[in-house]
Amino acid sequence: VGVWHARLEDVYKQSYVQLTHSQPVGDWVLGANLGYVNGKEEGAAKAGKLDNKVYQGALTAKTGNNSFTVAYQRLSGDTKFMRIDGASGGTLVNDGFTNSYDNPEERSWQVRHDYNFAGLGIPGLTLMNRYVSGSNIHTGGRTDAEEWGRESELAYTIQEGTLKNLSVRWRNSNVRRDVGTDLHENRLIINYPLSIL
Repeated sequence: VGVWHARLEDVYKQSYVQLTHSQPVGDWVLGANLGYVNGKEEGAAKAGKLDNKVYQGALTAKTGNNSFTVAYQRLSGDTKFMRIDGASGGTLVNDGFTNSYDNPEERSWQVRHDYNFAGLGIPGLTLMNRYVSGSNIHTGGRTDAEEWGRESELAYTIQEGTLKNLSVRWRNSNVRRDVGTDLHENRLIINYPLSIL
């Protein structure tokens, strides 16, 4: 169980309650991540009147080298999910590489598959694919806008030798929208942890 509260002085305040659980069942491990976020203006309300609630849940099933996820996220209120412009995602179950499906009144669902190639004798190599669909978006004068996205990530982490723990990730994202700009993006991310202490 997790409970958080945040405040951006004179702009907004936000509270978050989360419940997570995992349970082995035979050869499977089943998991759940349920959450509720409530946000509104704070103090001098320099960003105006704000009102946003999020109800969300993700269910996972892992067996062997495969992991399957389904998620649902529902926003309500007059404004989109509150975050500082430019801040990365991670709080919402449908946060992705290029989109968070966090518009006013948006309802979105996700299906995801992760595979760890260690089972084929290639430790450190992983693949993730997901599809997210959002509908009922209230923006741009519409109350029925839709969007969808497809994302893939192929990642490899070197397991031994001089470059041990160096990781290389290739991410591909496609987002299509009724309102707003479509996106197509490829990212190459190289990460090497350094211990300087």
